[in-house]
Amino acid sequence: MKKKPTYAIESVDKALLLASILQHEGPQRVTDAAELVGVSVSTAHRLFAMLVYRDFAVQLPDRRYAAGPLLEPREASHAPLRALRRAGLPHLARLAASVHETANLAVRAGTQVRVVAGVESDQPVRIGDRTGFSLPAHQSAVGKVILAGLPADDVARLYAAREDVDLARLREVLDAVRSSGFAVNDEEVETGLAAIGLAVPDAEGRPFAGIALSMPASRFGRDKVAGWVGQLRTTAAAIRQDLDAIGS
Repeated sequence: MKKKPTYAIESVDKALLLASILQHEGPQRVTDAAELVGVSVSTAHRLFAMLVYRDFAVQLPDRRYAAGPLLEPREASHAPLRALRRAGLPHLARLAASVHETANLAVRAGTQVRVVAGVESDQPVRIGDRTGFSLPAHQSAVGKVILAGLPADDVARLYAAREDVDLARLREVLDAVRSSGFAVNDEEVETGLAAIGLAVPDAEGRPFAGIALSMPASRFGRDKVAGWVGQLRTTAAAIRQDLDAIGS
């Protein structure tokens, strides 16, 4: 299970997170980027200056920053990320406080899902903040619930060139997810990590994002699933309601 280094260098972590945001979400204004990574505007300026110096970023004529030549382009998500974060974070905080496990919000980009917001558990042994992390959609709980909402032909096209993915088996998994309404990742992505996920629908009812509870596999119990799913459903509905109010 991947853990944050004991002696983490916070400035390096923030710079890498900024680079990841540029790669996955496109150009950013300094003020928006500062808010996303939790630093002052002046600190964001300095971080961007270093990214530009090392070719991880470039500054555009409109003064925004974009991914530099060292960052390969990735397929972007079409979800309204700023609105999702604004609507999602308060509800993730309440969910994490209620369940005492880490709560995440993620969107799909191609065959990956990217965590765009998260709130850590308050337990001493916990899954850390995964914001900015990309995970394989076909293995992660939140990825499965989003894939399950896509037409079968779209899923087939996504994985047509992936020799490492058994498409027939994936179809079976997604059928089960559609039937139950939730998905589980029991150490499929990382040893020692388990998660349970539920979709967040767009205005037309299509799952364009997902929320998940992540925990050490030692605390994952099938007897707890019904309770977790109920809380995830409440949270997903609240996020959808706030998205409607924001006008996503």
